[in-house]
Amino acid sequence: MNFKEIDIQSIKMNPFTLIGEQWMLISAKKDDGCNTMTASWGGLGVLWSKNVVSLYIRPQRYTNEFVDGSNHFTLSFFDESYKKTLAYLGRVSGRDEDKIAKSELTLINDENMVAFEEAELIIVCKKIYKQQLMKDCFIDDSISSSVYPDDDFHYLYVGEIEKIYVKEK
Repeated sequence: MNFKEIDIQSIKMNPFTLIGEQWMLISAKKDDGCNTMTASWGGLGVLWSKNVVSLYIRPQRYTNEFVDGSNHFTLSFFDESYKKTLAYLGRVSGRDEDKIAKSELTLINDENMVAFEEAELIIVCKKIYKQQLMKDCFIDDSISSSVYPDDDFHYLYVGEIEKIYVKEK
């Protein structure tokens, strides 16, 4: 693995750009398999006196099964040259084909994580909370009606950040 672990205090990134514009891969493994999906929703911060990430995954997404079946998940961030690959990994389900193999990304499969050698930044998280978003909790009803016309509300996952790796240059 061509990465070095860094202290969370030394991370230099804009989460709004990194997550919302460049996107990320959420990856997890269960049993002998793994899956990944592209996401552009999420957050980083402090909750319950812990450094955490928050993720949002629709119940029908195949990756949801893997995040549920594991104690850990990773977020992998790439440079702009991988945008087309990330679009593919977000569009195609791992139920239908081996999308990781077709993406031509190099899988890193360590004890508590699956991630990708081509990433610039990898955040390893221990899953600590899960709850499905609920229609009755939306204060702005226009969000619920426009984003969830089929009532397929995302699951919110909170993960405690255990390690952060950056690509060695």
